[in-house]
Amino acid sequence: MPHHTPLIGTVVAGLVVAFILGAIAHRLKMSPLVGYLLAGIMVGPFTPGFVADASLANELAEIGVILLMFGVGLHFSLRDLLSVRNIAVPGAIGQIAVATLLGMALAHFQGWSLLGGLVFGLALSVASTVVLLRALQGADLIETRRGRIAVGWLIVEDLVMVLALVMLPALASVMNNAEAGGGMEALLAPLLGTLLKVVGFVALMLIVGRRIIPWALHWVVHTGSRELFRLAVLAIALGVAFGAAIAFDVSFALGAFFAGMILGETPLSRRATEETLPLRDAFAVLFFVSVGMLFNPVVLVQQPLLLLATVAIIIVGKSIAAFAIVRAFGHPTDTALTISASLAQIGEFSFILASLGTGLGVLPAEGRDLILAGAIISIFLNPIIFSFVVRDRKDEEKEEEEAVPEKPRMGHVILVGYGRVGKLIAARLMERKVHFVLIEGDADRAEEAEEAGLSVVRGSALEDRHLKAAGITEARRLLIAVPEGFEGGAIHEHARRLNPEIQVIARAHSDAEVAHLEGLGVPHIVMGERELASRMLTLCGAG
Repeated sequence: MPHHTPLIGTVVAGLVVAFILGAIAHRLKMSPLVGYLLAGIMVGPFTPGFVADASLANELAEIGVILLMFGVGLHFSLRDLLSVRNIAVPGAIGQIAVATLLGMALAHFQGWSLLGGLVFGLALSVASTVVLLRALQGADLIETRRGRIAVGWLIVEDLVMVLALVMLPALASVMNNAEAGGGMEALLAPLLGTLLKVVGFVALMLIVGRRIIPWALHWVVHTGSRELFRLAVLAIALGVAFGAAIAFDVSFALGAFFAGMILGETPLSRRATEETLPLRDAFAVLFFVSVGMLFNPVVLVQQPLLLLATVAIIIVGKSIAAFAIVRAFGHPTDTALTISASLAQIGEFSFILASLGTGLGVLPAEGRDLILAGAIISIFLNPIIFSFVVRDRKDEEKEEEEAVPEKPRMGHVILVGYGRVGKLIAARLMERKVHFVLIEGDADRAEEAEEAGLSVVRGSALEDRHLKAAGITEARRLLIAVPEGFEGGAIHEHARRLNPEIQVIARAHSDAEVAHLEGLGVPHIVMGERELASRMLTLCGAG
């Protein structure tokens, strides 16, 4: 049997080159997405050297699309959207309309079809979830009103793009019938047929899926098998997406989105996210690599003015539209600047739309290349633009951004992490009336802790400002309850630099993590398996 096959070669080349260039991009303070796209260009047919199998890459990319959309559904928060609906809904729709019209005007100038211009404009109108959230997190704005508006805005954009992905094949069929000279019935039949199929699928998911999917997952949980649970989540994501495409002739994207949305309503959503994240990340990387493989770098030198106009729509046109809309709704200038800067880039949905548009034959390859080049450039520039806009911000709306404890802080305990272990520790500390401060970066967990009456600093313990907000210099002990031992080691180093005398107790999951923490000088390390073994031996009298 040959050791090298096109599938293995494509997967290995894609992941290895993506890792190298993604790491370089991260080192240069850029989004790793830039590295993944450049990796696709390097292994694609338009550059010298190894050329991956494009057809296999596209099939792998389909799985990436399914898992990406499943993740979007898992994180879809109707509560977050409703809290800012008065600005996010009209704002996102207005900004999409402006950017789409600008894109259509540029496409018309190039002589493309009306539908091709629509696809091009829509692709330029939607921001990248990954880039936007990273920008907000880096500036510590997620929990401010500005951050919630940006996230709500993004949710509306995602919903509009899901609808566009569903309707685009039907619109392409309508346009083909129009060109063939079909009557009104021939024009409307594909559109109405698609709408009926979508309604049928949505009804089935809301009536049947909302009962079967949670029931199935709860049954799997009770088996006690982590492997089965992980397999069940993946089976739901891929199975619903494939079933939606076969039975209802709707896109993989819609099926995966609804599967994620329904699963996101269950108490098991966080565990489902954690269990499937590695596989979702891997296939998402392959998706970005496959997109990069489609890009022909020649467009950079053959049509620089068109590329400049495309980038201007993404960075300038969208931003001005968003700024004007936010100000028109009475929000302050700093909010308008934050929203407009965070949206000045394009990403995942743009690539999906570009691939679908070229696949349907409505978007020329030139348009796809402009979208990809515009994405790379805007993702590269966005952190610079965003940091410039927010660098001098004054936190007028700190709200819950950093909930600094009101109790006097001297000789207290700092607890990092409010997961399963962190909750048990917090409960025991409260029982013993020990004054402690919790540091938690996950918004849902932080909110849960605040509702339980805890003093919470929202953010990462890897950042000095959050450790200082928790009173690290006056603290007596630091309990690191996060499950990743290597992250715990980094937190220990930050804490010891700010308070060399603090007593640190860290958690580890493996011998390698224990060795790593010991090498960093962590004085007290608790490994779950060892403690279990010790306790069981003690109970049986052999301890």
